[in-house]
Amino acid sequence: MATTAKRVKDKKENEKPRLKSAEERAKKRIFSSRRHNRCGLCGRPRAFLRRFGICRLCFRQLALRGEIPGVSKSSW
Repeated sequence: MATTAKRVKDKKENEKPRLKSAEERAKKRIFSSRRHNRCGLCGRPRAFLRRFGICRLCFRQLALRGEIPGVSKSSW
């Protein structure tokens, strides 16, 4: 009969790897091109303006309210 210590050792070797948390997976990412830019205000992944760090919808709202310095509504 196997000793208790040997049984515990055998059990640890046969264990399946545990699922990783989102933070652990994010640390291991290899391809930076797979990372999505998201709006800092609403979280929208599309129509992201890198210069301002927000989506076009939030940008438009803030610009119309005059909360983005140096940006004004264009009129032709």
